Formats: sequence, C-alpha cells, structure tokens
Amino acid sequence: MDQVTKLASERAVVVFTSSRCSMCDSVTFLLRDLGVHAAVYELDKEQRGREMERELARRLGRGPPVVPAVFIGGSLVGGTNRFMALHLAGELVPMLKSAGALWL
Repeated sequence: MDQVTKLASERAVVVFTSSRCSMCDSVTFLLRDLGVHAAVYELDKEQRGREMERELARRLGRGPPVVPAVFIGGSLVGGTNRFMALHLAGELVPMLKSAGALWL
C-alpha cells in the first residue's frame, strides 16, 4: 500500500497541502468552519512528501501543483475546484456526514 492510500484511509477527511499554498488554506479553513477535524499533511514538510506528490499527480492525472488534494471517506474527491463545487452545490456536507466527519 502506498503512503497516500495509507494516510487517506486513517481519517474520515484527509487533505494533502503545502505550507505555502493559499488555496490549501481556503480548503482547510472551510473544513474547520464546518466542524470537520481533518488530518492535514503538508507535503513540503513530510519526509516522503515528494513521493506522495508524484502519487497524487498520477491519481489526479496532472502535474504539479497537486495540492490541495482532498480525500473523504478514503476516496479522492479532488482539488480546490471540485471541493468548492461540491460545497456550492450543497453536496459536500452530506458527503462529510456519510463519511462520519460530521454528526449534525
């Protein structure tokens, strides 16, 4: 099992970020505002960050930047555009509830 899969399966919500990514901050702030306690991994500070970045690029089908990359219930949701589109469409909260990240 690769490191991304292992980490993504350990919590209901996992976000791979970079310490210098403002869009990553937007995603993690929204999750916090919703009451979600996501696991956040800053790839530029992780020992195996480059390896995880390559794996995320492969899964997303694109090159850098690959952050933020959001996983809900162990499944890759996508990056900022997909995450925010789900939120605006009213689909994010039900997805978070289904994954056990929200109890309201």
